[in-house]
Amino acid sequence: MTLSNKIMATTTRDPFRNKMSKQHFKVCFCFRRMFKLNVAEPPEEINTIFNAYSENDFMSMDDLCNFLVEFQGEEEEGDATKKHAQTIFDSLKHLNIFQRKGLHVDAFFRYLLSDLNGPLAEVHHEMTYPLAHYFLYTGHNSYLTGNQVSSASSTSAIIKALKKGVRVIELDLWPNSKGNDVLVHHGGTLTSSVKLKACLNAIKDYAFVASPYPVIITFEDHITSPLRAKVAKMLDGIFGDMLFRPESSQPMREFPSPEELKGKILISTKPPESTEGTREEEAQRLEDNNKDDLDDQDEEDDTPEYGNLISIHAGKPKGKLTHWLTDHEQVRRLSLSEQELEDIAKNHGTEIVRFTQRNILRIYPKGTRLNSSNYDPMIGWMHGAQMVAFNMQGRGHFLSVMEGMFRANGGCGYVKKPDILLNVGPNNEVFDPRAIRPIQKTLQVLVYMGDGWRFDFRHTHFDFYSPPDFQVQVSIEGVGGDKDRKRTRTIEDNWIPVWNEVLSFPLRVPELALLYIKVVERDSAGSHDFGGQTCLPVSQLRQGIRAVRLRNRNGLLYNSVRLLIHFHFLT
Repeated sequence: MTLSNKIMATTTRDPFRNKMSKQHFKVCFCFRRMFKLNVAEPPEEINTIFNAYSENDFMSMDDLCNFLVEFQGEEEEGDATKKHAQTIFDSLKHLNIFQRKGLHVDAFFRYLLSDLNGPLAEVHHEMTYPLAHYFLYTGHNSYLTGNQVSSASSTSAIIKALKKGVRVIELDLWPNSKGNDVLVHHGGTLTSSVKLKACLNAIKDYAFVASPYPVIITFEDHITSPLRAKVAKMLDGIFGDMLFRPESSQPMREFPSPEELKGKILISTKPPESTEGTREEEAQRLEDNNKDDLDDQDEEDDTPEYGNLISIHAGKPKGKLTHWLTDHEQVRRLSLSEQELEDIAKNHGTEIVRFTQRNILRIYPKGTRLNSSNYDPMIGWMHGAQMVAFNMQGRGHFLSVMEGMFRANGGCGYVKKPDILLNVGPNNEVFDPRAIRPIQKTLQVLVYMGDGWRFDFRHTHFDFYSPPDFQVQVSIEGVGGDKDRKRTRTIEDNWIPVWNEVLSFPLRVPELALLYIKVVERDSAGSHDFGGQTCLPVSQLRQGIRAVRLRNRNGLLYNSVRLLIHFHFLT
């Protein structure tokens, strides 16, 4: 079905060409309701701004440059602003609303709603710090296509995750029934199996499609020593020079940087040898009288080649937690469930933050999330956890939040942790996730209007008897003191709602805050329809009036649906 057939009214794709038409809704066999169908026109506030930066009803190239610098807050660096202004002019030249002597208000409005005026700055983080200084886009049971109990295991789930920028892929390794090959599946469940070799080949083919930065494969290892030798040969044969091989002669005191590891595959799992670890760790194990301190160690392994391929040594805290959070000679990865983190953080929050300044912390969903749901990722991020592992095959609010975080830094799958999580104060203090901080800045979100639903949806999609009644819900996902949710009033019976409302959000830790925006179509019966959503990192929001494109429930952009929003920071 074409877009023109989706709207049962005399409108066209270009909202500036037709000024008005009618839309009919059938109420019964003999009666129809008729509604005026307006086009998208600049709100009065946009007209006022245009008049302030134009002359004789036209905005010249110089006028547009002034608007970009003074109102939109774009930094003027050499000819960058002029080049941007020229790009805007060039994008409008083919339209009949463009005039050679400059932009009139309709062309200016068209630019404001265009993709050239998106909400996120093109910020590229410094990538030369150790891996522990970054949040990593991390998957959980990356091979599953559905729930955690009975769904299929497939390379398609791995490929989908890599295409969206996920940088950490988890594979559970199990022997086949004959014990002569390695399969990947969720142990103790009815999930189907897929061969490890197929998974590794899929990773090789798609690892760097979305990002050049390293992919880390985390193994949950349930295989025997002979099969480990087989896995080592697989890794070497499939990845070759792509595989990062750590120096085995000395412990790794600091992780390499994403920049150093560009185009590389890293392996992270628990060491296979029971003798792994320093003398300090062995003494601590004896003190704790806990032989399983390094997470279910197998018998002494005779395949050193497998162990030599492990770049990031992993384990779970068994025994005294304080021992695990103590600084050791060799950097490592610690894994905790979401529930374990919440419990431990009550009394050891700052110790966890300090641990993550050098080491890697992975958080994974608790075992009761059988439907592949997810948890609030902020509990991990606010403690410095680099690998907040998510079920990428599901949906839901928290997965949208995860996707919002990794829209930062060009969507490369690595986001530099804010300095507050990495700094050490004069008295050796670190960030306390539970502390109440003063307000650092206030984000003002002025929601002007929305448009595009009339192109992307059938005219009866939201309501059989009238145009939709849209409301915008805006919330902050952040540390406890920053979490907030506000909403606009509902605009009834209008495909092009104009709200013109300001929503303010005081922020205590703006470096970690994410802005979640959702549009609902309100129903008097209480069941509201979904009208689009997006999530954006506050740290990379561009001030000024911006076109914010919305996404469907699966996180994919709609063709046309967008909001016009003015972002402004008060300090």
